[in-house]
Amino acid sequence: MSREVSISIEKVDDYRWRIPREGGMRTDGMVYADERMMRVIKKDQSLLQVMNVAFLPGIVGYSLAMPDIHWGYGFPIGGVAAFSEEEGVVSPGGVGYDINCGVRLMRSGLERTQIKDKIREIVDTLFVNIPSGVGSRRKDLKLDKGQQRKVLLKGAQWTVDQGYGRWEDLEHIEERGRIPDANHALVSQKALDRGRAQLGTLGSGNHFVEVGYVAEVYDEGLARAMGLEKDQVTIIVHTGSRGLGHQVCDDYIRVMLQAAQRYGIELPDKQLCCAPIRSKEGKEYLAAMACAANFAFANRQIITHWVRETFEQVLRMSPRTLQLELIYDVCHNIAKMETHEVNGRGRRLCVHRKGATRALPPHHPDVPDDYKEIGQPVLIPGDMGRYSYVLVGTQGALQETFGSTCHGAGRLLSRHQSKKIARGRAVAQELKAQGIYVRAASQATMAEEIPEAYKDVSDVVEVVHGAGISKKVVKLKPLGVLKG
Repeated sequence: MSREVSISIEKVDDYRWRIPREGGMRTDGMVYADERMMRVIKKDQSLLQVMNVAFLPGIVGYSLAMPDIHWGYGFPIGGVAAFSEEEGVVSPGGVGYDINCGVRLMRSGLERTQIKDKIREIVDTLFVNIPSGVGSRRKDLKLDKGQQRKVLLKGAQWTVDQGYGRWEDLEHIEERGRIPDANHALVSQKALDRGRAQLGTLGSGNHFVEVGYVAEVYDEGLARAMGLEKDQVTIIVHTGSRGLGHQVCDDYIRVMLQAAQRYGIELPDKQLCCAPIRSKEGKEYLAAMACAANFAFANRQIITHWVRETFEQVLRMSPRTLQLELIYDVCHNIAKMETHEVNGRGRRLCVHRKGATRALPPHHPDVPDDYKEIGQPVLIPGDMGRYSYVLVGTQGALQETFGSTCHGAGRLLSRHQSKKIARGRAVAQELKAQGIYVRAASQATMAEEIPEAYKDVSDVVEVVHGAGISKKVVKLKPLGVLKG
């Protein structure tokens, strides 16, 4: 980081901490955490990153951080910030390299007793059907140039049109699986080449497909509205835009470094390079980022199709019996133009959510019709050895965080530290002893993704629930996991 400062932080209540505005900060920082979490958060540079974001022109409201906050590129992971359309900026560091890394949840018509003896076969078949690992690609789905352009413009809508899924799936995807105003001409040839054979692949790192079940129900009415009940089998898919999104970010960081100088934007950290939203560079980044986001929506949709095929293949059941239906799909690395009420009037803002999830309340116009009474489903995955959560958005989130909440557990250990701790351990056997069958593309991935590498996601969820920016619905536990 470019500055070393002593950070002053004030406890507001049991779940909120304020970083007072100082120096060139244009606003305060606000961090959602409990006292125990805050002691851990203070050990890295993420609070300094919250302060740095507050320096950027046109920021509206607080520079926000969710309880899964940890150090990232530019913005902290778990960072949220909104910028006015007229005076604000857009920053690739506020989105990250894995553009529209996101998560989707499916429910089924199965109980866990129906698959407990088949879980290994299900995961092994998922491993065959869904390419995973570094540089993973499919030989049977390499797009030609025309097809790739359509994916970048239409997202999940293109994949459903090609038979990968159902039209009703689109109703349960953020933005119906397509970010508008994408322009494929603004995506570099290198990015296109990297993505051409990667549609329908999981990738590496913390990406996964998880077969689990509903272990605990906190609100039966909300759960029922999502079609969820105790012991029901569920499937989570977590991945993003693969090499294409990474390259788009890399390309535009170079553009934004020059743009920040051109527009005289003073940066406390070069990783926050940015351009005015209304500038040529700002508009072009948003259009290229939308292409990568649409690629990610299409990627998760195709993987969903192969998950359905896998269950049919292994269990020898019909789609009608399996009832593998999409509950919701949310982004958690994105910058989007949205309308929010600020000081009593609606304003167009560019909301950056980096390692943060949208959490809209009941009756919001962007919530699907069948969830209007309960609010938008919020999906919070944990690590491969513990549990994940389903929540709903709240009015409190809309008022405080531009309709945002946490996105996962948040890392405690670097990948290098995780490998060091895991050395000599049989991680897969440890998880098997807990009743969880894990298949990974490499032993390195297994070591990097040990449960201890992450915060306990239940602690993270308790903070956002206690703060009123999300509401708990159910807890999910894994039975089998395909890791990237």
